[in-house]
Amino acid sequence: MRNSSEPCRMLLALGVAFAASSMGAQAQERLALKSGESVEVGPVYYIANCRSIMVGMPELEILEGPELITLSIKEGMVLPRKFNCANRVPGGTIVLTAKQVSEPVQSKLTFRVKYKTKDGDRQTSVVRNLSLFP
Repeated sequence: MRNSSEPCRMLLALGVAFAASSMGAQAQERLALKSGESVEVGPVYYIANCRSIMVGMPELEILEGPELITLSIKEGMVLPRKFNCANRVPGGTIVLTAKQVSEPVQSKLTFRVKYKTKDGDRQTSVVRNLSLFP
């Protein structure tokens, strides 16, 4: 039972656009890049009641995937659309970059986003299919 003095919190660990459906079966989305290309994968933020509770920028860790890619976060203000928030919050956009690709590669990409928040350390992971082309 919730203490009446404790605020009701709605948290979002990873506001990535490709996590559009969190309920039920979801078609596995495929990310495709040519050699040297970069693509914005989606926003990243951590909120409670439409206010950021992040302490610093999240860290990305690739758990599975080809060495031909890198992930980074482009820092900036993002709009948490999933929760119908009216104002932007501190966060960023996850950017996937393909290095020099010499032959087509089909792979699974699994990465983790690690947050430091006012409520402690949090993390989430994302799995996507990946296609790389020369």
